[in-house]
Amino acid sequence: MHIRIEKNGTTYRADLAAPTDLSIAVSANGVSAWGLPPAILEPHREAGFTGSVATGASVNFYDISFNPHAHGTHTECMGHITERPYSVNTIPPAPWLEARLVSLEPEAVESGRQITLAQLRESLGTPDCEAVVIRTFPNPPSKRGRTWSGSHPASLAADAAAWLAAEGVVHLLIDLPSVDPEEDGGALAAHMAFWGLPGNPRPAATITELIFVPDTLADGPYILNLQMAAFVNDACPSRPLLFKLTEE
Repeated sequence: MHIRIEKNGTTYRADLAAPTDLSIAVSANGVSAWGLPPAILEPHREAGFTGSVATGASVNFYDISFNPHAHGTHTECMGHITERPYSVNTIPPAPWLEARLVSLEPEAVESGRQITLAQLRESLGTPDCEAVVIRTFPNPPSKRGRTWSGSHPASLAADAAAWLAAEGVVHLLIDLPSVDPEEDGGALAAHMAFWGLPGNPRPAATITELIFVPDTLADGPYILNLQMAAFVNDACPSRPLLFKLTEE
């Protein structure tokens, strides 16, 4: 199935049967961060029952222990950093979002490595889209199963996050465990800036972390379908799908 989109006098085509899945699944051998052990998936056990067909049960019936922020691709809302509870389940995004994919190599700064405002401005110009997807270099496939804890990953500069918000970007996706440094004393400056806190809150805005963007995708315009699991929580596992826009 193909769709045509007209924007600013230009017509684009997208093949809805050919998405690229940016998600990293929750698994026992998958990605982890924030000092947490891997996710645990094991058959449910109680008296006289073990939930595994391999051990004689009629069904597989597994318990899963994981943290959305540490074990795979996840989407979080403003409730991640507010005293008042907000749930991602109350703000599902539109089915189809205009998105831009940009690739950047974080720069060395005093606090570590960061994606800077200057880099984003140079790559995006005027974003003119609802979602921005950031792929960082280097980009080895091992990111899909990496243990990030204690590695001091790169982050997003707070002024860069504020600029994206000011430009009207509502959904930010990145292939790092967080837009903020692993250790920042609880400042969470990029989160605060993107969500407009404390003065201009943006409760409909989301941040999606721990994606993986394969090198086969070129930078440029896409359609994004941001699929979010139905969790009443500040964050949930998610599956972002990108559909390439081709100019006709």
